[in-house]
Amino acid sequence: MLAAIQSNNLGAFEVLLLRWDHRPSPSPMMLQLQGGNIQPGPTNLSSMALAFQYAIEHTQNVDHAGTVSALGIAYAATGTDGPSAGGVMTVGFAALLKGDHLRRGIAMTGTISKDGTIGHVGGIPDKIRAAAREGYRTILIPQGQRDDPRWNLTRLAWELNVDVKEVSTVEEAYHLMTGGTLE
Repeated sequence: MLAAIQSNNLGAFEVLLLRWDHRPSPSPMMLQLQGGNIQPGPTNLSSMALAFQYAIEHTQNVDHAGTVSALGIAYAATGTDGPSAGGVMTVGFAALLKGDHLRRGIAMTGTISKDGTIGHVGGIPDKIRAAAREGYRTILIPQGQRDDPRWNLTRLAWELNVDVKEVSTVEEAYHLMTGGTLE
């Protein structure tokens, strides 16, 4: 998960570790936060709940029972809020449920809507810097934000030696991040 920080232009890189116990109960499946050093805010939690629900609704032939645990980790204890990790959380939850692996080196920012559209976010240059600093070479951003007049992502991508790609749906992001299809 990528985040922008008000106090600098470096951005932050956060990891959300997901685990599914595959137990027969609870049914329907439940999402549980398990500590970690990231304290999510209400908007982040709402986005996570929407991402989880979308992943459940769009993974066929999966026994949706048991508990999915999420543990947020960052280099330093932090609070995080905002919907900008919704898209990547949706991809992560769906990959976990389907048993697909995420490709290394791809990061993403973008909100998630109920129809699977990836929505606009702020602080994209900071988020790209954070991803590049962590060794990610492909960064997925919402469709229509590459040429935003607030920033020059073409130059930044060239300076950081990264590929910035736009995505408009969870399905597009899922394919790029896993090589598979969502449904």
